[in-house]
Amino acid sequence: MLPALKKSIDKIRSKRIPEDRKAILQPLIDYIQHKIEANQEINLHFICTHNSRRSQFSQIWAKTAADYFRIPANCFSGGVEVTTFNETAVESIKRSGFKITAEGNTNPVYSILNSADNKPIRAFSKLFDDPINKAEKFAAIMTCSHADEDCPFIPGTEKRIAVNYEDPKAFDGTPQESAKYDERSLQIASEMFYVFSNIKTK
Repeated sequence: MLPALKKSIDKIRSKRIPEDRKAILQPLIDYIQHKIEANQEINLHFICTHNSRRSQFSQIWAKTAADYFRIPANCFSGGVEVTTFNETAVESIKRSGFKITAEGNTNPVYSILNSADNKPIRAFSKLFDDPINKAEKFAAIMTCSHADEDCPFIPGTEKRIAVNYEDPKAFDGTPQESAKYDERSLQIASEMFYVFSNIKTK
């Protein structure tokens, strides 16, 4: 992991996960564990309405946790509307220690690096069935209640798991904006690291 990111991970791993959240995360742990034991490809698809904040955080941190624990998981994200990867969310990811470059203007495609040894994570706002989300069999992890309610059927889903997070968008334009985005990012990070730390590999 990149040195600045490693410092954030050390902080993340020391964060306590409440028991009610552990119960919410258990189906995701069980899904990944089943895939490991069956020697099958692990595909995780994080879905939120705009694919702008929570689902992006989830994809990035889940992939980083998988890389950290050397678990071969593919992590995707998407939404039901195309907007953009929110700039405040991007800045929050930067503060955590990721190296980020961007291409394009209207809906930039970000390349997010967690280590010099790993391929960059490509992040941009897209529909959940965008061609980049190429997995045919995956777990659909719903990161917001709105998307969970508006997507009664997602083709290719093997398991649907609700892991909802509060939207930091509520603090846009306030003095708390950056702090609340960091808070949500670190909550998601700590939970994704908790999930992958509980996976037993052969």
